[in-house]
Order: sequence, then structure tokens, then C-alpha cells
Amino acid sequence: MRDEEFRLNKFISHNTKYSRREADDLIASGKVKINNKIITELSTRVKEGDKVKINNRPVRLKDKFTVIVYHKQKGEIVSKKDDRDRKTIYDSLSKQYKHFVSIGRLDYASEGLLLLTDAPIIAEALMKSNLERVYYVKVKGEIKKETILAMENGITLEDATKGAHPKSNIKSMTFAPFLAFSVLGSSGGYSKLKVIINEGQNRELRRFFGYFDNEVVDLKRVSFGKIDLGTLKPGKSRFLASNEYEALRDFLKLQGIRY
Repeated sequence: MRDEEFRLNKFISHNTKYSRREADDLIASGKVKINNKIITELSTRVKEGDKVKINNRPVRLKDKFTVIVYHKQKGEIVSKKDDRDRKTIYDSLSKQYKHFVSIGRLDYASEGLLLLTDAPIIAEALMKSNLERVYYVKVKGEIKKETILAMENGITLEDATKGAHPKSNIKSMTFAPFLAFSVLGSSGGYSKLKVIINEGQNRELRRFFGYFDNEVVDLKRVSFGKIDLGTLKPGKSRFLASNEYEALRDFLKLQGIRY
């Protein structure tokens, strides 16, 4: 952790199995103490050296973290629960990962590499990062010159609702220039591309190509930063390799996050 103050709920979620929302509930119900004083104010901050207890049990600072790679399948929700009772990634993952949080999301119809961790502060840092994300995309129609120009130069769309979830409140969106892209081929009324971006906006690629009337029919993420999906089969997970952990620790060091 950085040598600075953290909001209490963030401190709890970082060092325990509780989410921030669960931490807020614990605080509000008087189950959290700082330096043996009961805290009920949600905006309370924790300073270095403070002793935090939950239900009179000390919260121990984490000095280790775990990140796993999961090959998300189409037809799975990246969520703990679904109000429509659809399958979630946690139905496929081992129960030992039930408290892990996802680093970003892949929508219901997308597949590929999804990272999960037991350290929310690391998840947040990676989600906000500009690390490369590599995708293979299949779209309807041919790729037009205007689409290529937008990939090269970026574009701001006042109406970025094509490809968005029907309940999304995000209407406009700015897309940075793609880091790289290649059109792999076109046949049968479809085009296939490999694209590299360094953002993780809501349904970004579906919105981008949807604007140009190239509906995305297949979307697969194959890498995030230095971490690759490789030959991991759909529905399976693995721990990071030593070189992947090393690259991740280098990234965290640059962000001022000490673990």
C-alpha cells in the first residue's frame, strides 16, 4: 500500500475478504474500531500505524496478493449474482475464488482473458491503467476507410449507443487512437480484425464498430499487459507465471503501490 491515508472501506476491502459495500455495512453497524474506538462515519480515513479491528479481530495488512487468469466463455456474466439467473463466471470458478474481484469486465457475448484478484486496490489500478489490451474481433460487413481513419486518429461520438447495453446511461464516448490494428480478412459478409487498445470503457469496441454499422458478432480478448491467454481452455483458470508476476510488480511499483 502507499504510505498515505485510505478511506476506511477501501482499507478493509484491500486487506480482507469484504467488498467496499460490505465494509460500509460493517462500519455503519458499529462493528469496526480504529485504535479501539468504534467508528460509524463512512468517510473516516485510516492513517499508517492505525490499528483496525472488525468484530474485535485485528485486520492484518496484506503483504501478498494473488491474480488468476480465467478464460471467460460466451454466455457468462462477470458478476457475483444475476437478477435473470444467468450463469456467472463464479459458477465455473473454484469456490476458493468466490471473493476475488474481476479486473474490468467482458460482456455476456464476449470471451477470452479475464483477470481476477483478491486485492481490490490492484484491480482498481489495473482497470484505470493504459496497459495494452489485445482483441480479435469479427464484425458484419467490410471495414470502410472512415473506420480505419477513426482507428488511426481517434474519434468522439455524440451518439455511441449502437452496440451499447439497452440500459446503459452512457450516450457519448471519446475513443483514443488504437495502438495498432490489422484487418485479417473479409469473406461471407464479415470482416476479422486484430486490435490493440489501452482503454477499458463500457462496451468500447462494440460501440466503436457499431457506429460504423459493423456490428460485432465475435469478440475475444487474448492479452492484458504482459499477461497472455495462451492455450488456456474456455472455463479454465490458472495462476500467473513468475515472469507475469514480475511484470505486474514492476507496474505496481510505478504506480506507487507497495505489496
